Amino acid sequence: MNAEVVTTPGGAEVSGLPVAVRDVRKLYDAVPPVRALDGVSLDVRGGEMVALVGPSGCGKSTLLNLIGCVDLPSTGTVLIDGNDTTALDDDALTALRRDRVGTIFQFFNLLPALTLEANVGLPLVLQHVAPAEVAERVRAMLTSVGLGDKARAFPAQVSGGQLQRAAIARAMVHRPAIVLADEPTGNLDSQNGENVLRLLRDLADAGQAILMATHSLEAAAVCDRTIRMHDGRILA
Repeated sequence: MNAEVVTTPGGAEVSGLPVAVRDVRKLYDAVPPVRALDGVSLDVRGGEMVALVGPSGCGKSTLLNLIGCVDLPSTGTVLIDGNDTTALDDDALTALRRDRVGTIFQFFNLLPALTLEANVGLPLVLQHVAPAEVAERVRAMLTSVGLGDKARAFPAQVSGGQLQRAAIARAMVHRPAIVLADEPTGNLDSQNGENVLRLLRDLADAGQAILMATHSLEAAAVCDRTIRMHDGRILA
């Protein structure tokens, strides 16, 4: 999907940003209505690793869902690689999520019946990439995360840290504009957690944009900056 040149209401061009969120509000129908986000604005640039922190219920998950093209804002603008999510139909939004967003989950979300190489290759298969290129890119990605010798292993045959590295490889293999990490170390012991954070830091240093929701002070300390949320708003 080709990004259009987009400007915010204030006139600032944001087409070169992986993520630009402008004055976003999200309300859910309830009695009374639930205001999950209340005027949130933020940018995430290429080569930047940003921590999103705050108590449960503060709006972190809602914001990740909007940036991940899983949901749309009630008002305001979410731009992914220059594409305004509110201007897209369902098919285009699905394509944007598939092609330009990578997501790393706390519980890995690998398919147990598939090998690690098959799990990592799924985003490319969904993009209808040629099988030879899928094999080449998966092999290179697994090697880059230290799993070159585990390609034929199934998820049940490897450790938690290796599962998370495979999940990172899957999130990166299709070269997304933004990688969203939702508590990526929350299900790992301290050593494996440190290894995963080091890998994410290396990816950001190589130019990848990463937004990580976390409750871990150690994880936030690895990031370039920290965004604190409370009651649907950004505090700092």
